[in-house]
Amino acid sequence: MVKSTQLIVKKTSEKFCQLAHQVIRTELAAIEKLDVSIDDNFASACEKLLACRGRIIVTGMGKSGHIAGKIAATLASTGTPAFFVHAGEAGHGDLGMITAGDIVIVLSSSGSTEEIALILPLLKKLGVCLIAMTGNPQSLLAQEADIHLDVSVEKEAGPHNLAPTASTTVALVMGDALAIALLNSRNFTKEDFAFSHPAGYIGKCLLLQVKQIMHTGNAIPQVSIDTELATAIIEMTKKSLGITAIVDKQNKLLGIFTDGDLRRVIEKNLDLRQMTMGEVMTTQCKTVRANTLAADAFKLMEQHQIFTLLVVDDKDKLIGAFSMHDLFHAGVIK
Repeated sequence: MVKSTQLIVKKTSEKFCQLAHQVIRTELAAIEKLDVSIDDNFASACEKLLACRGRIIVTGMGKSGHIAGKIAATLASTGTPAFFVHAGEAGHGDLGMITAGDIVIVLSSSGSTEEIALILPLLKKLGVCLIAMTGNPQSLLAQEADIHLDVSVEKEAGPHNLAPTASTTVALVMGDALAIALLNSRNFTKEDFAFSHPAGYIGKCLLLQVKQIMHTGNAIPQVSIDTELATAIIEMTKKSLGITAIVDKQNKLLGIFTDGDLRRVIEKNLDLRQMTMGEVMTTQCKTVRANTLAADAFKLMEQHQIFTLLVVDDKDKLIGAFSMHDLFHAGVIK
């Protein structure tokens, strides 16, 4: 009985995997068909979008509406300002968001979606440039559009050829192709991308500087060169960074003493009460400047297996300190 149940489970698992492979192959075939269909219409769409002095609006209904929203978001985040307008809501007031000089990208697999057919005459009256993405070049939408991008598929991935699957994938890929073509034409840099994503991981890696996360003032563990080791340990414990900096009277950095240095002192059976910082500190320590990118500081720490870094100014005066924990809490480390 147990073996019979296990066999059923195995066959069910195999069937699930087979279905997954079928879906993936169907959608890959649809994308390959799209690849060979890219023509002058695509180039014309890019040229129109680049020359647009108004806004770029992307619209659609149902599943096409969801893809339209994603395309608008991708365009906006890659240097081409765009926003999504729901085709159904457009007929109930949101059409007022669209003005002459705008470009409207309309998604409809059939090209005959009722809500879109309703607003087509109004869009034409506004004089906007209309770019259509449909699976039917003979449809009303394709014929009325200034530029038609063919996103037709031979079949959907589902068993009844009904659920939008391959068709939405192809439309999404076409949108990505537009966005990246425009990105390259605008010479959109990684810094530009970071500016649009300041709260995300990429933005933080490209924008966040050490000065924004470092501990400053009294929060920096620091002692003088003649401080006894026992006193320095108290300073290290109090500031919780696993180190203490050693500075002179002008606050110039002389060295660093770490948890690792402390372990080595203990291993040598030295008298902690008799040692001073001048005898046990490391003089050649890694430092960074306050305007160093936090991501670059992280690379330095990884390279040299350092848990905490000190920050100095152009005169080697101590102005800050930070640890791996600070980078983690800032979102620089995933």
